[in-house]
Amino acid sequence: MSKFITFEGMDGAGKSTHLAWFADALRQRGHDVIVTREPGGTPLGEQLREILLNQPMNIGTEALLMFAARLEHIEQVIKPALRAGKWVVSDRFSDASFAYQGGGRGLDWDKLSLLEQWVHADLQPDVTLFFDVPVEIARQRLTNNASLDRFEQEQADFFERVRAGYHRRVSQNPQRYVVIDAAQTINEIKRKLEVIISSI
Repeated sequence: MSKFITFEGMDGAGKSTHLAWFADALRQRGHDVIVTREPGGTPLGEQLREILLNQPMNIGTEALLMFAARLEHIEQVIKPALRAGKWVVSDRFSDASFAYQGGGRGLDWDKLSLLEQWVHADLQPDVTLFFDVPVEIARQRLTNNASLDRFEQEQADFFERVRAGYHRRVSQNPQRYVVIDAAQTINEIKRKLEVIISSI
């Protein structure tokens, strides 16, 4: 039976470090797994990703482009894979829009909810792994990155709002989330992920 699993967390939380390992662990259990990301995941989505990460724009435009890329991603990649019985592991999904455009940018939460209903009313992740970490730790991890995109270049108060946006989203849908303390060591997090894999 197919599953849709998403990894969420602000920049510097470390989720991407664990995603490939997690997918490989699922494959070792016999699952057919595809790994994808947002924004991106399709040729058009990857072009939109370049624009979103590098071009200044109105926050409404930003949200609309995120959901435009997401609609393409769902129709071209996610739904076909799930129908074929595959497991889909995505680096970000709509929770990121609520956290970044809603929490970070201050866009009306109701507008994002309308977009979510329009783009994927019939689809939500089976499980979302939220890598939660204090902003100062996330910022410290990003200092080693030589080329920061326009989101990663934001100030600490922006990321505090992003983190709060994620927590608001978790509180609204607690049954879907597993919150992971991403301030732990890589090995400690892997042990937590092993437990999660055994339970899904």
